[in-house]
Amino acid sequence: MKSTFVEIAGPARIHIRDAGAGTPLIFLHGGWGYEVYPFDSQIERLREQYRILIPDRSGYGQSPRITSLPPDFHRHAVAETTQVLDALEIEQAVLWGHSDGAVIAALMGLATPSRFSGLILEAFHYTRAKTGSLDFFRKMIAEPYSVGGRAVAALARDHGEDWPGVLERNATAWLQIVESGRGDLYDGKLSELAVPSLFIHGSRDPRTEPGDLEAIRRELPGAEVRIIDGAGHSPHSEPESADECARIAAEFLAAI
Repeated sequence: MKSTFVEIAGPARIHIRDAGAGTPLIFLHGGWGYEVYPFDSQIERLREQYRILIPDRSGYGQSPRITSLPPDFHRHAVAETTQVLDALEIEQAVLWGHSDGAVIAALMGLATPSRFSGLILEAFHYTRAKTGSLDFFRKMIAEPYSVGGRAVAALARDHGEDWPGVLERNATAWLQIVESGRGDLYDGKLSELAVPSLFIHGSRDPRTEPGDLEAIRRELPGAEVRIIDGAGHSPHSEPESADECARIAAEFLAAI
């Protein structure tokens, strides 16, 4: 992949990975950054038809460092990613968001539906009250090395020595989101999402809260929801599910 930078207001210099050619497909990474959950299988399958762009949000990878992440960071990321698309002069694109990136992609689809021909929302978060993840968030702050050697190596490769700070900032922001009250991350407006959408979830995703999938089906009965049996939080990068995830996504993209 090519490595480029774009200048946006702030000012900020946002790092972007760039591969392929064709319709822009923007991959929005999750709360740990790109390298832990790489997009390799999808790039290999889709690069002949799509220009795949993967921006590092502020605080991640080679984009500007930050000292804290506010609890409304998803909406800040919407504004930043929109500026990135403007700087690249991209008027129409497909968004593929993973985890926090899926929240950001859905919010972008709600804000400017005419700009997106499709959304792929993987490991999607719905409720603010992620009570099943509280211990996980606290552990990320207190014991960052507990993620294991492979993840530590990928985090260090992506973020350098500050990789524990990346985990701490994301976990702290999520703890604040949980404490902020009930409801969902979309202020009750997810049902207004008009962009064709595909939801992909692993059947063993520990970050999916009880009731989240039912809420998606209730609010967006026309959306496609695909559950990959045996997959965890990142079907697109897990060896056992990456090919199936890429196939499901390719079918959706062909249909839209």
